[in-house]
Amino acid sequence: MSDSSPLPPVRLTDEAELARAALSTPLLSRAARLARWAGPDTRVDAGGGLVEEQLPAAAELLGLTGDDAAAYASEAWRVAVDTGLVEITDEEAGTVTAGEDLALLTGGSPTDVLGIWLVALDGVLADAGVPDLDDLVDAMDLENGSGEIDLSELDWDPEAEAEFLDGVLGNLYLLSVSEDGPGEGPVPLPALAASMIVPGDMGEPTNDVLEQVSDAMMRLDDQFRLLDPIGLVEYQPVDEALMADIDDPAEEPAAPVDDTDVSRYGMVRLTPLGLFGLRARLLEAGVEAPAVGDLADKGADALLDRTAAHGPRAVRAETEQWLARREPLAAARELLAAARGGDPGAPLRRLRCQEALSLVGAVAEPALREVLDDAELGGLARVWLTEHGVADVPAPSEAMVFWLTVDTVAAQLAAEGNSEELQALVEGLAAQHDGFFAAAWRVEHPATADVLEAMGRIHPDKKVAKEARKAAFKARSQHGN
Repeated sequence: MSDSSPLPPVRLTDEAELARAALSTPLLSRAARLARWAGPDTRVDAGGGLVEEQLPAAAELLGLTGDDAAAYASEAWRVAVDTGLVEITDEEAGTVTAGEDLALLTGGSPTDVLGIWLVALDGVLADAGVPDLDDLVDAMDLENGSGEIDLSELDWDPEAEAEFLDGVLGNLYLLSVSEDGPGEGPVPLPALAASMIVPGDMGEPTNDVLEQVSDAMMRLDDQFRLLDPIGLVEYQPVDEALMADIDDPAEEPAAPVDDTDVSRYGMVRLTPLGLFGLRARLLEAGVEAPAVGDLADKGADALLDRTAAHGPRAVRAETEQWLARREPLAAARELLAAARGGDPGAPLRRLRCQEALSLVGAVAEPALREVLDDAELGGLARVWLTEHGVADVPAPSEAMVFWLTVDTVAAQLAAEGNSEELQALVEGLAAQHDGFFAAAWRVEHPATADVLEAMGRIHPDKKVAKEARKAAFKARSQHGN
């Protein structure tokens, strides 16, 4: 997440659906029930929490049972206070009343509901960065009976802990929105922990690094258990049998366990609500985190430029939304006009334009015919018209064929780098055209020299690669660069 380049665009669920999901999360729904339950007889302590005597009634109202019932009720009350669902009306007496924001949960807009949920999320994330209470108690200075927590005795740096959790969630977000990531599928907890600990250039992790990953997994297990009830993630915790193995390796497990089953080490996925929440936090932090549909009301120039680095699925989704708001023939003309140019980004713009025009369909034919004589768009137009079975398409000149070839390779280089697909394209060009390099270096295209150099790097045949490098040298000499 340290890279300054924009993240892949996220596909967000409709706001109304997200608001419904927020209202149904265990933590916010419990907080709302407690806010409606609160009245003149409700008492809070100096910190705003429910007094201990009222926790059993709150837990009963919420249908909570077991040893942790009071703790869950207290957590829900804290969310109600933090989000303004309840207000402390008399700090001295410790009395409360329903807050103004409580009515927004039923009568407000989806944006209002999501705003309340985001406040709740901030509080839960802050709590998730605090060590277990038992660890704090153990660190107290019990010798002098002061009952104070000595932070210097804790192996805990609040800022570092918050940064670690932010980094983990950032990596989880990136995995979720990347085209080669798991998408809506879960991520194994060990992989997520390793993404924060193991250096990218490390081959076989050392024992020390593996121990750090194991420690990180245990921290994340605790944290994701807290983040699940607010709806940020869906979390399958670390198998209790595995926890027993870690606590006491000599102890026999209660039942046989499969060491090859990665799911027993914890699995986590961001929910659609979680994707919305993390994107909101990223935007607030100044990170460029686009969403599909951001460009729907922008011009074609913005669409072609800003989808340049997107993957194929994201490009298609963004383009479909852009086209949906426009009359098809007018959109085709706007796309072609935006595709012109001799700047370094122009070849990829033309590739994105060609992809967009494939979604417009046959209605775009008049716009393509209008640019048949255009030096930069004529080759693209001929390809499109031929692919759509249009009759009477004029044959391109040899110069146009070579110009389009250079433009296509330049676009593929910008989009994918030295990919297998590009290598196949380069090999095919060199094999199909006798004297390709003898003619290619003369092409009046700004990227000619760069394309020929790349072909020299990519082509596996040393003789052909040498021809390409020679041609690149001639092209640079011709253009004086």
